[in-house]
Amino acid sequence: MRTLVVSDLHLGVRGERARLEDPRARAALRAAAEGADRLILLGDVLEFRQGPFRDALAAASRVLPSVAEGLAPGREVVIVPGNHDHQLLSGWAGRRAADGPPEPLGLASTVDWREGEPLAALAGLLGSAGATVTASYPGVWLREDVYATHGHYLDRRTTVPAFERLGAGVMARILGRPLGEIASADDYEAVLAPIYAWMYASAQGMGNGREPGGSDRLWQRIRESQGARRACWDAAVAAVVAALNAARIGPVRRELSPAEFRRAGLVAFGGVLESLAAPSAYAIFGHTHRAGPLAADDPEEWRAPTGAKLFNSGCWLHDPAGETDSPYRAGFAIELDDDGPPRLVNLLD
Repeated sequence: MRTLVVSDLHLGVRGERARLEDPRARAALRAAAEGADRLILLGDVLEFRQGPFRDALAAASRVLPSVAEGLAPGREVVIVPGNHDHQLLSGWAGRRAADGPPEPLGLASTVDWREGEPLAALAGLLGSAGATVTASYPGVWLREDVYATHGHYLDRRTTVPAFERLGAGVMARILGRPLGEIASADDYEAVLAPIYAWMYASAQGMGNGREPGGSDRLWQRIRESQGARRACWDAAVAAVVAALNAARIGPVRRELSPAEFRRAGLVAFGGVLESLAAPSAYAIFGHTHRAGPLAADDPEEWRAPTGAKLFNSGCWLHDPAGETDSPYRAGFAIELDDDGPPRLVNLLD
């Protein structure tokens, strides 16, 4: 069985950043889907933080039916929600809560949907050409030795002081859920799900919204500053980081280099796998938009404490840097066969 994994499409994002709005990019993804038996949409398929749900769905309706046409009838599509489209789970999560104390959320729980729910609308677009659509959360087993999840749980553990990491730190303090006591997916959800729900609710009345990656752009501006301005930024960052750690919202670090963003994300995701006791030889995630491992990457950096080899499926957003060799450029995907390691490819290169 040939499996194709893509993540972080962000359909509905503002500012014409969604690469799949370009017919040429859609054609490339569709061609790759034609050669696959199974398509995995590994989170952040839709952008729910920049406007009403209907806007994200309208954007998806311009893209996903065309991609789905590349899948022969009976082929499988698996939706794994992420943080930007977490509200796809709203109906299912509500039913779980209404039925009394729910069963613990495992590594790959089957998600159902009802007519009229956001997940039903997305599944309808993907199944328009006859594909079989299912959903799983917080991840999915692609083989006995390959686990895939969006990767947003790493925001609870990363040492980069991004907005979502800080929100998670504050929420954990309010709820009295220290980092050292995380032992299940439910522990991550207890801290992160309220943040996602608030961000979704805030966006529903908006005509315009903040583009994703705002903290990344802020840190980039800090890194690119020079002279006295850079010295002021460094002093401010150091003071803020010290205050956050003193308030037990961290631990976070003041280092903001591209290498540190990559390292921190990998370490945090490795910590997620360790806390969830995920027994896999390979683990695939997205979320950070930084594809890898690339040829120049240190293979040992891409290995979790559990021993799993890590792979990141990148994203389908325009890279603001515009570099043709950037690890953040659009078009990355993971290919997987019945045996052997996953393969990172770029469908737009």
